[in-house]
Amino acid sequence: MTEQPRDSVGLVTPQTAHFDDPLELACGRTLPAYDLVYETYGTLNAEGTNAVLICHALSGHHHAAGYHSADDRKPGWWNAHIGPGKSIDTDRFFVVSLNNLGGCHGSTGPTSENPETGTAWGPDFPMMTVIDWVHSQARLADRLGIQRFAAVVGGSLGGMQALQWALTYPERVAHAAVIAATPKLSAQNIGFNEVARQAIRSDPEFFDGHYAEHASLPRRGLKLARMVGHITYLSEDAMGSKFGRDLRSDDLNFGYDVEFQVESYLRYQGDTFSTSFDANTYLLMTKALDYFDPAAAHGGDLAAALAPAACPFLVVSFTSDWRFPPSRSKELANALIRAGKAVSYANIDSPHGHDAFLLPEPRYLAVFAAFMQRVARDQGLEERS
Repeated sequence: MTEQPRDSVGLVTPQTAHFDDPLELACGRTLPAYDLVYETYGTLNAEGTNAVLICHALSGHHHAAGYHSADDRKPGWWNAHIGPGKSIDTDRFFVVSLNNLGGCHGSTGPTSENPETGTAWGPDFPMMTVIDWVHSQARLADRLGIQRFAAVVGGSLGGMQALQWALTYPERVAHAAVIAATPKLSAQNIGFNEVARQAIRSDPEFFDGHYAEHASLPRRGLKLARMVGHITYLSEDAMGSKFGRDLRSDDLNFGYDVEFQVESYLRYQGDTFSTSFDANTYLLMTKALDYFDPAAAHGGDLAAALAPAACPFLVVSFTSDWRFPPSRSKELANALIRAGKAVSYANIDSPHGHDAFLLPEPRYLAVFAAFMQRVARDQGLEERS
């Protein structure tokens, strides 16, 4: 790539924040020290009122926008929404995107060194929950001089974090966007996660999570987990229009090798993922999804759980998302209304399933841009710096 797109944040360099203050976790354990890898786009204003936090999904990371080198062909995972003149306009906003604790892209996680043993944490890394991530993100905000976020934004598991931010630190969140998310997983969703975990744990190369000590990787298990997950992220229409029943060759081979294009696609996705993502991290992240349920401490009353929130919300769902269907987003929006909170809800017509939250759907872009315009207006940022 010889020239940066005009609406790109350009070349970015990840940064690392080290914390020596122990972090008490919801599981009852304490993380003695840790690193958080993050990227920033734009400039924090003198008043500190223009910061936006981006929370990532299950397999996401800190690289949300821009490029790491001039040779990069693929920008950050949410590049369509972050940059000059885009929905999250970096001429107005200072954007922070990080890799969560327990991740495998630089922040402290199962692949990091356990200071007590001098070897990788592996399966001994503490179990993470959404509220643990929020507490660690608040410490990063302190380090960056951000007392209050203009907006906390996330899709899928990131949307759960945005919601938790509004409940745990209501005085530090001016607006929250909860996209393609849910206030708790359904039994079906927990079931999908368990199938993925069992695919990994039953791999002979898993060694109860101690695969690093055996110089091995549970590639087959991770591949299967990703294949199952990927099917649930797409809609039937999206898979049908992209692949149909197309064959890779003209004739059936009456065997178990790859024959259909969709089989080839899923195997490719699985193979790629199995060498780029850590198995223990995948187990940890899916469990964090399963555990998220703010209403549990309030007898299942979601409106009561939402009482601490003090900011306006944007809630977005997608018509073909059957993993986190519109009914769950409507449940959240209705509970916010019952709790007396300001909420805007949009159900976007899209054929792309759960993955639609990552894509530049025209109506989605318009809704999200309008919300961020409101954020800018409320924060006095309407004029570009």
